Amino acid sequence: MKKFVLVMLFIAMAMSMIFAGGSKDAKKTVLNKDKPLVFFNRQPSDPVTGSIDMAAMNFNANTYYVGFDAAGGGAVQGKLITDFLAKADPNKIDRNGDGIIGYVLCIGDVGHNDSKARTEGIRKALGTWNGSTDPTVKKEGSVTVGGKKFKVVELEGKAMTGTDGSTWNANAATEAMGGWATKFDKAIDLVVSNNDGMAMGCLQASNYPAGVPIFGYDANADAVEAIGAGKLFGTVSQNVDAQAAGTLQVIRNLLDGLTGSDVYTKGFSVPDQYGNKITPEVQYKADQRGLFALNGPVDPSNWKSYTEGNRDAGIKQTTAAKKKVILTIYNSADNFLSSSYVPALKYYAPLMGIDLTIVQGDGQSEASCLDKFTNLGNFDAYAINMVKTNSAADYTDKLKY
Repeated sequence: MKKFVLVMLFIAMAMSMIFAGGSKDAKKTVLNKDKPLVFFNRQPSDPVTGSIDMAAMNFNANTYYVGFDAAGGGAVQGKLITDFLAKADPNKIDRNGDGIIGYVLCIGDVGHNDSKARTEGIRKALGTWNGSTDPTVKKEGSVTVGGKKFKVVELEGKAMTGTDGSTWNANAATEAMGGWATKFDKAIDLVVSNNDGMAMGCLQASNYPAGVPIFGYDANADAVEAIGAGKLFGTVSQNVDAQAAGTLQVIRNLLDGLTGSDVYTKGFSVPDQYGNKITPEVQYKADQRGLFALNGPVDPSNWKSYTEGNRDAGIKQTTAAKKKVILTIYNSADNFLSSSYVPALKYYAPLMGIDLTIVQGDGQSEASCLDKFTNLGNFDAYAINMVKTNSAADYTDKLKY
């Protein structure tokens, strides 16, 4: 009887230890709704008003946005253009000698905050801003070309939407440029684009007017090379490496349990615990829960420093515990994301101990991303790039449990 009691006591103690261990593991389990969530590149916002979707940004205490200073970038692009014109030969710029600088504008997406900011920056620089980023709302402006004042007219601005509904479409830009060259002929003195993909698309038009200055935005590898070749006259770097590394840095900080200001200072303004510090300046805006990389002009004087392959030496191999992150890309065909952002992510993720799973959409249907945003319990954090800027709730709804 005594032996039986001892055996039962031993079994009870063992079971107690098992359940205690299970309870301990249960405490370690983090629900999807509490895991780090970083939106990037496409800021959750209203496509009409541009107001930030703060419901999405306050989904949990570990939700942030990483992008770039869109408004500042628009101003940089505008100044890049006016600085070029200020030094240009008026006789070469004003092709038909009518005293008017006529330009055409490739708009990426009228419902995208970045596209709106770039359109605004261009129009303000050229004096054609009339308080709206709508392609049809514009006014006459003025600009100085080689010391001489010229009237400025936006001949046409158009949102480049593909036949499949995708925005920022390079093929649509090629077609539009062909039509503009025929319609406006020598009245076109300047071509401006909201991104490099559409600018390069314009250059593909068989009747692109030779020598007409064209400006893009993004500093994609092919665009930078085109500047060196004298085909593209300028672009804007939104510091893709700072953005990609910044997206991962915020996730790494949150996964390491950092809170408060440490989330957006460690690895940014000061080194993190592994000695990493992103070199370009990244600013935090508390009212948007967002970190924003600054922009810089790229032109014939500095294009070589932006050639492909230059990575941030401030990010080195770490001893960080490996964590699994699923990341969505709104459009597998997007020139900037596919040729610049994704390669940067793939470079920095292993250095930061992040096992990255990338799923890509078609740029048209939100379902093309959402349907691949699955098995969420298998991941430690999430990074989201939406098809539409007002679709954040579609993703957070999947993370509520």
